[in-house]
Amino acid sequence: MLHYAIVFLVIALVAALFGFGGIAAGAVEIAKILFFVFVIMAVVAFVISIGRKG
Repeated sequence: MLHYAIVFLVIALVAALFGFGGIAAGAVEIAKILFFVFVIMAVVAFVISIGRKG
C-alpha cells in the first residue's frame, strides 16, 4: 500500500510540473489517504504482534 501512495505522489508531482493542477491535487489527496491507511495498518499489526507475544 505504501508503494501505491508513492506512485500517486509521483503522479501528482509530474502533473504539477506540467501544469495540471486539478489532477495533481487529486493525486496528492489519494496519496495522503493511502499513506495514512498504511500507517494505521502498520500500527495495528505492530500492536497485535506485541499482544501475541505477551
